[in-house]
Amino acid sequence: MTKGATAEQCCAICGATSTLIAGSIGLCLDCIRKKPNQALLVSEQVHARARLRFGLPPKPPQAEKGVRCTLCFRECRIPEGGRGYCGMRTVREDRLVHLAGKPARGLLHWYRDPLPTNCVADWVCQGSRRYAKHNLAVFYGSCTLDCLFCQNFHFRTTDPARDRQGRIDALSAQVLAETANSRTYCVCFFGGDPASQMPHALAAARALADRGIAVCWETAGTAHPKLMDRAVQLSLETGGCVKFDLKAYDENLHHVLTGGSNRRTLENFAAAAARFEERPSTPLVVASTLLVPGYVDAEEVGRIASFIADLNPSIPYALLAFYPHFEMADLPRTSLRHSHAALAAARSAGLQNVRLGNVHLLSEAY
Repeated sequence: MTKGATAEQCCAICGATSTLIAGSIGLCLDCIRKKPNQALLVSEQVHARARLRFGLPPKPPQAEKGVRCTLCFRECRIPEGGRGYCGMRTVREDRLVHLAGKPARGLLHWYRDPLPTNCVADWVCQGSRRYAKHNLAVFYGSCTLDCLFCQNFHFRTTDPARDRQGRIDALSAQVLAETANSRTYCVCFFGGDPASQMPHALAAARALADRGIAVCWETAGTAHPKLMDRAVQLSLETGGCVKFDLKAYDENLHHVLTGGSNRRTLENFAAAAARFEERPSTPLVVASTLLVPGYVDAEEVGRIASFIADLNPSIPYALLAFYPHFEMADLPRTSLRHSHAALAAARSAGLQNVRLGNVHLLSEAY
């Protein structure tokens, strides 16, 4: 089916049909919320198929005698010769091995993005006013989630244990840091997600911070809390920000869309938000949510916004328009009506700084 097609799909549980049911998922929002056990059984099969296409483990390994990896919320127990959920780690002779190579390397590509740039936090970021400077954009080629609407799913085609493809490279943290020059104002670690390679990202961030470069992150916030705390601290010190992607508040919906729980995300966000007032001049924490038609509706946005507002109503919140992609290419783009309802819900929840992003993608349909 072509991107943005609107043929009706049928819910596998209740039988309802709608153009706002993704064919790959085959579940309506009402059943996801009200019949979570059935919905999760269906979605687990969907995610397994999507991941096996790229040679990734269908679910986080939990081998009884496996070696435990604690870098993210998955806490995989990887068997000898197996791979962790993110695809970046294996076990050899009962020891975790990072597949990007030794010494510790990151599987990534980087580029110089002239400022101001299309950043999630552009309307509150210091970098938006640095016209002679650029952002060092660092894209990590792995992730701890499995978002069926992923806008950057191409990273899944790169196997860290084999030949690199495209612009993906294996670089040490020091070599990455050395790519910065006198015009580099900030660095943003994204992907994929830096959580899957956080030790490397933190090492590079520290080296860049020592050169006076602002450190920013764009993440789903699934890293181990101690690692996430270090990331927040580096942003606080350097004038950067941490951009949390809050995909859903309902845990069942988050599972269906991303293949994992949002508990660690919400915990890490709350911990970062507790430090928001330490630097009132430039927001330390920014939240964003993708308005996925048929799934992330105004009610869901209102629940996310209430969660944020209870922590600090001054935290900036960006609502992003959806573009049909990956396993959800048969959904329409976010409509004007959907976006305005979500914007109203976020403001009604008490947030003081909400904006619509990617407005060029909004559709007048439905």
